[in-house]
Order: sequence, then structure tokens, then C-alpha cells
Amino acid sequence: MEAYFDHEKLKVYQQAIEFIKWCNPILKKLPRKLAALYQLDRASTSIVLNIAEGNGKYTPKDRYFDIARGSALESAGALDIIITKEYYLITT
Repeated sequence: MEAYFDHEKLKVYQQAIEFIKWCNPILKKLPRKLAALYQLDRASTSIVLNIAEGNGKYTPKDRYFDIARGSALESAGALDIIITKEYYLITT
């Protein structure tokens, strides 16, 4: 991926994009009724968006990066729910 914006050069941003690519096949296979599906989709998207927005600010960026970190942890929690409820069996 060629970087056009400064945030695209950040390793953490690139990893967040890779995380979305990793999650997408899982999201497509999960039952639509599963609340964790929507939480994982929103939280993983939030990681990318907050890194990009925070990197573009001239004011302190900590708030955006903190939100991105929180969204990463929320994504981990959603994945834990998917595994605990054994929905991972659907994706294999």
C-alpha cells in the first residue's frame, strides 16, 4: 500500500488495517443476530479511524490514540465472546 497521508506511514495504522483484513472473513461468517459481530466491526473500524484522526491533529493526540487503544481492547473482548459462545466453530 502506497502511503499518501502521514498516518498511512505509521506501523500501528498498517497493523490496524491488517487486523480489519483478518477480521473481515470472520465477520462475514458470523450470525447477524450476534451482538459481538457488530461490536467487533465497529471497534475494529474505530481503531483505524482514531489513529488517522489523531495523527492529523496539531493539538495533543493522546485522546485519539487512547480511544484507538480502547477500541483494540474492545475488539479483543468481542473475540473472547465469540470464542466463549463457540461461534468460532462456524468459521472453521
